[in-house]
Amino acid sequence: MIPWRAQPGPQLTAIKRHTIDELFFGGAVGGGKSDYLLGDFAQDVPSPWGKWWHGILFRKTYPELEDLISRSQEIYPGWFPGVEWFESDKTWHWPNGATLKMRYLESTTDWMRYWGHAYTWIGWDELPTWPDMLAYTKLKARLRSANPVPNKRIRASGNPGGPGHHAVKMYFRIDRHPLGNVIFEQGGMTRLFIRSRLQDNQLLLANDPKYADRLAGLGSPDLVRAWLEGDWSVVSGAFFPEFSSGHILDPFEIPAHWVRYRSMDWGSAKPFAVNWWAVSDGEIAAIPRGAIINYREWYGMQPGQPNVGLKLTAEEVADGILEREAADEKLDMSVLDPSAFAVNGGPSIASRMAGRKVYFQQADNKRVAQRGALSGWDLVRHRLKGDDQPMVYFFSTCTETIRTLPALQHDEMRPEDVDTDGEDHAGDSVRYACSARPWVRQAPSIPVPKWPTQQTVREIIDGQRRKRLGEDG
Repeated sequence: MIPWRAQPGPQLTAIKRHTIDELFFGGAVGGGKSDYLLGDFAQDVPSPWGKWWHGILFRKTYPELEDLISRSQEIYPGWFPGVEWFESDKTWHWPNGATLKMRYLESTTDWMRYWGHAYTWIGWDELPTWPDMLAYTKLKARLRSANPVPNKRIRASGNPGGPGHHAVKMYFRIDRHPLGNVIFEQGGMTRLFIRSRLQDNQLLLANDPKYADRLAGLGSPDLVRAWLEGDWSVVSGAFFPEFSSGHILDPFEIPAHWVRYRSMDWGSAKPFAVNWWAVSDGEIAAIPRGAIINYREWYGMQPGQPNVGLKLTAEEVADGILEREAADEKLDMSVLDPSAFAVNGGPSIASRMAGRKVYFQQADNKRVAQRGALSGWDLVRHRLKGDDQPMVYFFSTCTETIRTLPALQHDEMRPEDVDTDGEDHAGDSVRYACSARPWVRQAPSIPVPKWPTQQTVREIIDGQRRKRLGEDG
């Protein structure tokens, strides 16, 4: 067997960056990402600290893990004589004591199984397939060793798209540095994004020269660009491809007479989302009559940790809502996630917020079309499209709604619904707002003053006489 070697270009560059604490190698389909992870771990096996070199490599599901195991079985035996694969514990064992566990981590709580472990190398293949970075960040604490092992590190790979697209993009600052190769420090650890493209995998293209052509016929031009170029500005599989910069407005003063209301999706361990809305009466240019404008938001997320909630009580959330509203702000209605009205051995979340004078009614929670009626998601799409122009807008200050709404993905089992494993909280709040059937209030008319009619002197005298005769009977 021919020993595996990293390909010149981004793959080799990423492997040489062994002093970086966290590195994400991502982009194109077929960019050699899985091979990179296997090679990055294995380069330290023959080192002086190889006997203490212990790694773990995750995929989200077991079928995906099987593909990764198969690839490792093609690479490692030809590279390391004497290495053994133990099927019973899904672990590679090297003669010098180095080990690599191959595991899947499907549930959001599966990371707890590894809480007491210690590893010198942690890998994540296809990181955006996880809906958030919770497991990734929790297991950072397992990167440790009682022995003098240098260059302990975390490595990850992935393609644009998937439930965790935006979480990964934010964590590795891909928005700021779309071409990658910029090292920054966060929380005492260095991070780096290295972009992969299909053209960088010359071995794949040499063995399968029509691979790129097949990709080109499998999706929209934007999606194909993401697959070929590793373009992270494309949201692969977006549920709302209609969303664009045309839906975003610079803030302006909302007219006092416009209908105002709020919508909310409850969350504790996951973020909650509160959105405040105003309904246009059509008098402001470029905003049609009946359009709704999201002019304020409160997204209950841990700073820098997408899809991780603040775990506030209902009372704390209610107090926070009141703090964000103006003293004289009057709302015509408020709608809340129906699950917040559930009574489970005590007062509901909605009633506890009502105790703080924050009142809600149950939102319409129909997600998909039923018996010909429009669903909440249909109503959101209808407003995003509009007729001649959109009927829903967002102030540029509503950053989390703008971040997460266009990133919503289709559910693989129910394409007409969103993937609820993703960061859908602001999306649900927008859905409740569109389902609330907001109305338009006209501007109050200016009263026309009534001037007294002019009278002649004779008319005044006659009027006084009639009044006097009346008083005398």
